[in-house]
Amino acid sequence: MRSGLAILAMGFILAGCEVVPSGPASTTQPIATATAPLRSAAAAEQSFNRMVARMEPVAERICAERLGNSKCDFRISVDTRANQPANAFQTVDGNGRPILVFTTALIREARNDDELAFILGHEAAHHISGHLSRTRDSAVAGAVLGGLLATLAGIDPSAIGTAQDLGATVGARRFSKDFELEADRLGTIIAFRAGYDPVRGAAYFGRIPDPGNRFLGTHPPNADRIDAVRRTMAGLR
Repeated sequence: MRSGLAILAMGFILAGCEVVPSGPASTTQPIATATAPLRSAAAAEQSFNRMVARMEPVAERICAERLGNSKCDFRISVDTRANQPANAFQTVDGNGRPILVFTTALIREARNDDELAFILGHEAAHHISGHLSRTRDSAVAGAVLGGLLATLAGIDPSAIGTAQDLGATVGARRFSKDFELEADRLGTIIAFRAGYDPVRGAAYFGRIPDPGNRFLGTHPPNADRIDAVRRTMAGLR
């Protein structure tokens, strides 16, 4: 277990997940919104490091329990570039080691350890559930199908590449919302087993724009995500 709390070198394949930058909260969210002010940079850093120390071993243990392989040594990194929005994502390095990345803006915007823990659990769950490879496979299948349909339809060869790109986009997003909810549920379990309150952590959704239920959107409505957390917690208590 090794935490690499440093800026991530870019160039890895990213998981299809991000935390939407903060903005006006939706009025339909059935959860109390955390109103605590932004913490100082020092307080936020201490909170993050404290959370990682508790969450990382639990996430790695659950990963090993479910996968039974060596790809559970999470590297947790911070993107310290000042121009990056509040965001978190999961990726892997060239050796397949899972990397969980937080931007400093997200660490500052989280109001408490429970929010940070829930987000880390969510990103770890993407790796444990194999969402990165499943999204890649779906994108490849979509590209092949898009190219095949374009060829059968007699589309000009110069436009086949565009059809393949469109097919890859559709394929990559086909299961995106389901993957997000699956990661929310498993992330809830990880955070809970580490001693955090995932329902309190999910209050973060009350401060970010609601993506709604858009066709081929990458994220489900915030209310659905909060409901997934609550239902999962009901089964744990």
